[in-house]
Amino acid sequence: MGFEIIGTGRAIPPKRVTNDELAKTLDTNDEWIRSHTGIEARHLVDERTSCSDLAAESARNALAMAIEQGTCVEKTVEELALTVDMVIVGSSSGDYFCCPATACIVQDMLGAKNAGAMDIVNACSSFIYALETGAGLLSVNKGRRRALIIGADVLSRFVDWSDRSTCVLFGDGAGAVLLEKTDTQSGVLRAILGADGSGAEDLIMRKGGSRDPFKKGDAFAVPPHIEMNGRAVYVFAVNAIAETITKLLDAEHLTIEDIALIVPHQANARIVQAAAKRLALPEEKFFLNIAEYANTSSASIPIALDELNRSGRLRKGDHILCVAFGAGLTYGGALIRW
Repeated sequence: MGFEIIGTGRAIPPKRVTNDELAKTLDTNDEWIRSHTGIEARHLVDERTSCSDLAAESARNALAMAIEQGTCVEKTVEELALTVDMVIVGSSSGDYFCCPATACIVQDMLGAKNAGAMDIVNACSSFIYALETGAGLLSVNKGRRRALIIGADVLSRFVDWSDRSTCVLFGDGAGAVLLEKTDTQSGVLRAILGADGSGAEDLIMRKGGSRDPFKKGDAFAVPPHIEMNGRAVYVFAVNAIAETITKLLDAEHLTIEDIALIVPHQANARIVQAAAKRLALPEEKFFLNIAEYANTSSASIPIALDELNRSGRLRKGDHILCVAFGAGLTYGGALIRW
């Protein structure tokens, strides 16, 4: 049994904000942001666009690709949507607090009337967790065949735009893959999921949950926003990337020469460079598009996969290694045979 990716898609807001534009309202500049993060620009949603809008757009694009490439017999996006058994959205910035799940809204927007729907809320690791969850749900039920796995975030709504240490890092976007159960040994070969809850305070949005709920009369000088212990997250991320790559290769008895590309979560180019140095790997082995999109959280890996797929850089049979880390603290990796 295999779990192949038969279509990819992404959705990027048209509004592009450069470092120079941010520097007009922040005590920072383009050189500082680029040298510390590798980021040159980010794309931000307008006031009318929500997480589900981006998620649904990326999913439609993934369905359309599957039709265009002839990897399914269905002829329209609407027909193909009816064959989807699960819609899973990885996000930490869903449409609504607590409920309903953003995946339910996306399911309705797509017309995927026969699909179950659920959210995975694991910050930047959400897509990897959702990918493994989707494969697992397909495997345990003979009647299930296809799952839409989506990573989508609009973290621009949850940052303090006066804090240069965090607000310059994030962008908005969504990416999706259509996963299909097959009789081949292709697709998602193995995944690793992990967490270290002792670091929960290192990347957190404190206000609004059951530990510290909103109360009548609350007033905020700055709306609730993401807080980050940058140094602690950096150390965790470098270790998580290096160890996850090593574990996946060892588990499948592969060497780095067997891997066409490593697609990491696009959080900070310096993190990827440090992990590459630790593993004694050339930086060219890692695909980075953070310069254009910044950190799109759970969307970063599926956006990168779609960019690579549509540019022809992924060839059938290639081994691709995806690796992510995020709040929780969490981490995960997936080895894929394209």
